[in-house]
Amino acid sequence: MDSVVTDDQRMLLDTSVRFIEETYPIERVRTGGYADAATRAEYLRVTAALGWYSMLVPERLGGGSVTANGLVDAALIAAKRGAGLQPGPFVANNVVGYALAEADGDRFAKVVQQLVSGEVTAAWAVGAPLVPEASGGRIEATATRDGHRIDGVARLVQDAASADWLLVTADVDGRPGQFLLAADSPGVVVTELASLDLSRGFAEVRFEGAHAGADASVSADLVERQLAIACVLTAAESVGAMDRDFATALQYAKDRIAFGRPIGSFQAIKHLLADTSLALEMSKAITLAAARSLGAGDEHGAQAAAMAKAFVADAGQRLAQDCFQVFGGIGFTWEHDQHLYLRRLATDAALYGSSDWQRERLCQLAGL
Repeated sequence: MDSVVTDDQRMLLDTSVRFIEETYPIERVRTGGYADAATRAEYLRVTAALGWYSMLVPERLGGGSVTANGLVDAALIAAKRGAGLQPGPFVANNVVGYALAEADGDRFAKVVQQLVSGEVTAAWAVGAPLVPEASGGRIEATATRDGHRIDGVARLVQDAASADWLLVTADVDGRPGQFLLAADSPGVVVTELASLDLSRGFAEVRFEGAHAGADASVSADLVERQLAIACVLTAAESVGAMDRDFATALQYAKDRIAFGRPIGSFQAIKHLLADTSLALEMSKAITLAAARSLGAGDEHGAQAAAMAKAFVADAGQRLAQDCFQVFGGIGFTWEHDQHLYLRRLATDAALYGSSDWQRERLCQLAGL
């Protein structure tokens, strides 16, 4: 995705890659070092200094992007994160920071500034009807005399167990409503989950009569755009993981000798690698196009985001399985990194709506 970038973008990406390789390489991903509070705080501090959480926030609130299209900048970072299987609430911090800044920037200025600086983190607790109930759960908000009562559950919420704030997107009489709650608010129960993805932490967030005061209400006008941004950034992380997984498989095909020749010289492997490479390049192209369209405010941005999420979700899982075929038996061992990429790609595919749901959403957006 970064074959054509500006000098400023290249500097940002090179610095980000150097940080990933020196501070949190795959070896540390395996040990789960991010679960340690001190490690997590330092990780957030440094990545915030790199600008990872500022690209979608205006400068007046402490943000700022490298180019005029902050979503493209964020997507390029996301791809590097995916390649290194990085932890942390990158997507959520950017989505929540964007929502608070654009919808109610003055009222939530302090929270936005702290998100940008890495002092606090946020999780996006979103359920039906915005995302499928099967994967997202359902959250309902009922108006009370002094605010709203929130009940329901959000599933697969990344890093909710360590989040300081929750942006809750709920059903309010058939329409979306949003509320910013402290993660330790009464009536909020966060349960860590044993996730397929070993590189990140996920939790179930249950709301049992949680109270959201009038001052906690966040404009819901940007909910659809929030979902589109989350889809683009998640797809970008998947593309990064796909790129690294394929590069590793390609190198293995060159190095592994069978019957006196590299296995990559056999026709069956050649065809498999060629087809897989094509799917990878198409995934890069559609994701970058979606980031450009949505980031520029194009009227078709939301449709492009749904297309990218649907295509990459399917292509990513297929690519991982194809790489298994190249690696053969060694790819199925715990010590090999292949299963870590498969787990990441499978989890990304389920986040913010499966490929089938995204296609249905695309039809709705197109008025079909």
